[in-house]
Amino acid sequence: MGRYVLRRLVQLVPVFLGTTFLIYLLVWAIPGDPFAGKCGDRPCPDAYITRMRAEFHLDDNVVVQYARYLGNLVQGDFGQTFNGTSVGALIAAAYPVTVRLALVALLIEAVIGLAAGVLTGLRSGGYLDNLVLVSTLFLIAIPVFVTGYVLQTVLGLRLGLISPTVSPAAGFGELIVPGFVLGSLSMAYVARLTRTSIAENRRTDYVRTAVAKGLTPRRVVGVHLLRNSAIPVITFLGVDLGSLMGGAIVTEGIFNIRGVGGLIFRSIQTKEGATVTGVVVLLVVVYLLMNLLVDVLYAVLDPRIRYD
Repeated sequence: MGRYVLRRLVQLVPVFLGTTFLIYLLVWAIPGDPFAGKCGDRPCPDAYITRMRAEFHLDDNVVVQYARYLGNLVQGDFGQTFNGTSVGALIAAAYPVTVRLALVALLIEAVIGLAAGVLTGLRSGGYLDNLVLVSTLFLIAIPVFVTGYVLQTVLGLRLGLISPTVSPAAGFGELIVPGFVLGSLSMAYVARLTRTSIAENRRTDYVRTAVAKGLTPRRVVGVHLLRNSAIPVITFLGVDLGSLMGGAIVTEGIFNIRGVGGLIFRSIQTKEGATVTGVVVLLVVVYLLMNLLVDVLYAVLDPRIRYD
């Protein structure tokens, strides 16, 4: 297992370099004038633009720019915005909030989705099964911003059960409702995926053998059936963590959460390429590490899977 993990870590290096180069190319090479609107309603003076382009090396070849950026990134330097603010400081202030929000959303979708999928997979065709199928279809059909607005209005403004906006501290308790909103779509997919996997594996030979051996239903489901059925669900959840962090813009906007979503949105508006690049590079790292973790969990869940 150790050799496999080491080999996978080595394989992640060219993937990281390729993805980050494409991100850098898309952010810096394709957009228009990065200094448009920096001087108010009037165009910026030519002397200012010349000085800024020289300071940020914008006239260099994009490969040279990327190599310089990568060298600084290895040293922990994410660069600076055009007004001199450290991108690393901006990310350090916003990233933990979004990580907490994404973890809350992941926990909610995993617990509720798995529970609903297991119950309906074991008792397919009943009232609970139909209820879960209809409710998950309902969540899939409704956009996230509608779910967020409805919960904010009903629970926050009318019933007063929650605060309509999240405080700057953004504790885990305040992030339960925004986390449910962020993870509602994925929760519906997890429930349906678990239901299908459980229903298929119920008819396999190893489950019938476990029942014939006289094992208790709890052990049959928990040890034999659920572990094998959870493999596609774990794959989805592992990849979904990065998607939740990248897709938190709408949820953070609704509940006024000062996280990465708002930071990316403001940076795109002001054409702060260094901030956008830094945030997306961290998201790439999360994606790569979560994929590695999912592969390792395969061997834990299914004893038939072994890595040399």
